[in-house]
Amino acid sequence: MNLNEAFPRSPRDTMSGLVHIPRMIDKARAARQNNLGEYIFPCPIDEIILEFLKTDSEEWVRLVNSRSEKLIGQWIANKCSHYHTKEIESTNKKILELQPDNEDRWKHFINLRDMIDSSRTDVSTWVNLIDLEEGRLQSR
Repeated sequence: MNLNEAFPRSPRDTMSGLVHIPRMIDKARAARQNNLGEYIFPCPIDEIILEFLKTDSEEWVRLVNSRSEKLIGQWIANKCSHYHTKEIESTNKKILELQPDNEDRWKHFINLRDMIDSSRTDVSTWVNLIDLEEGRLQSR
């Protein structure tokens, strides 16, 4: 995957019940090929998933570059087998509702959002901002 030429999948996309996994696969594959462009891997959202899966970015890169998505999904399902559904849902919610956590980050967030579409004052989460920037969140 070359993230200089295409967007990774949406953070809303799921695999084995977890949001953001397909995006992390795209970014890890791009990182391995030195094609991340302006993307960051691991970013703070990636770190939430990595911690939940009790793995690190190096293991993740090795995993996604040596297995099919079907096998990756099975690996994730196995890693999550001891979690209750509510814990998975809570992690998904944490990611989908993640907002800046201090005044400086809010200023940065608003600046980024306004550069993309200043009319979208309804965009207040990182996931929505990502989808707005990558054209998946339609203008009002």
